[in-house]
Amino acid sequence: MNKREAVLSLLDETRTPETIPAAFFLHFDPAFHRGQAAIDKHLEYFRHTGMDFVKIQYENKFPHLAEIRNPEDWAKMPSYALDFYKEQLFVVEGLVKAAKRDALVIQTLYSPFMCAGHSTSLEMVTDHIKENPEKVKPGMEAITDSLMRFVKECIRLGVDGFYTSTQGGEYGVFEDITLFNECVRPYDLRLMEEINSLCPFNILHICDYHKKYADLARFRDYPGQIVNCSLELVFGTISAREVSKIFNRPFMGGMDRLGVLATGCKDDVSKAAKTALENAPERFILGADCTVPNDTPWENLRTAISTAHSASL
Repeated sequence: MNKREAVLSLLDETRTPETIPAAFFLHFDPAFHRGQAAIDKHLEYFRHTGMDFVKIQYENKFPHLAEIRNPEDWAKMPSYALDFYKEQLFVVEGLVKAAKRDALVIQTLYSPFMCAGHSTSLEMVTDHIKENPEKVKPGMEAITDSLMRFVKECIRLGVDGFYTSTQGGEYGVFEDITLFNECVRPYDLRLMEEINSLCPFNILHICDYHKKYADLARFRDYPGQIVNCSLELVFGTISAREVSKIFNRPFMGGMDRLGVLATGCKDDVSKAAKTALENAPERFILGADCTVPNDTPWENLRTAISTAHSASL
């Protein structure tokens, strides 16, 4: 098996994976966000760490819009044309050409709610939804239309799937679930259902970068062949096996992005990886709960990945 076959075997319950795949993600220095430098850095990182698929970092965030100050201002939200994504698509095309033969190539995708936060702030868009959800919806529509253009072009260029990052269900953000169901969920699903119908390997990432979750129930039926999330909840922890059972799909994760991966020595990393593997479901990708700090030693990540590869199934 090459890396493509090894990772895809997780989705075939009639096959037994030969190894435990592993992958970790970080943001590179801004000097490597654009052009051939970005392509080369992604490939360098992929090859050095030995990870099992290429995950393309998304470095083309929506610009901040000072003119959006009130809920009614979301009518001013532009729907960016494909030219807006030109530099990101150059990186996508280059990595597909360089790596797809041997490994799956996955594009990061931020949710419409997250992109609305980039355009203003997460606090502002959350407050606006609480104040007047109907006024915010035109902005969410414009963002979703724009992201759909990007998604379709990435698929045309040959990506194998997406790492779909979503927020909005964290504890205390929308205590009234109808606001989440009206202003977050429909826009997530419009993109994710398109992706899931056309791509063989998509990772649902439930992002707790800003806040933790009381539970994961709001995302249980979100599309994606793999689920990735933190095991730390507001009121305790959940096991990797429990997550896999709740979502009825393989789990990716098991390691704390801010723990020994970022701060420990290689022996510490190996021990933590072995603990994660001991507590993993049958079909599993070793990874972190989110993007690791960008100064995380690559050797630590390489150690965790090699520990997964050498583990007995």
